[in-house]
Amino acid sequence: MADPEIIRTVQEFIQSRILHDPEFALEESTQLLKLGILTSLSTMRLVSFIHEKFGVDVPVDEMLAENFADLTAIGALITRLELQKGDSRV
Repeated sequence: MADPEIIRTVQEFIQSRILHDPEFALEESTQLLKLGILTSLSTMRLVSFIHEKFGVDVPVDEMLAENFADLTAIGALITRLELQKGDSRV
């Protein structure tokens, strides 16, 4: 399950830096790839933002459409990567 704060942070990034429209009705279930909101270039910008904001790298094997389909999937990916990062420190 994704942290609502993570989802909100990603939502704000997509609205302001990718869509350039903070008023766009972007919901957790909005199909980001199917609607063309996330393209290959904007997905790489998002991955860079995830690294900067949350301190996790998205490995190549996690660069799957299902992980970037909507805000819920992206939030779950970040949460999972944060947990894996925490486990690797132990």
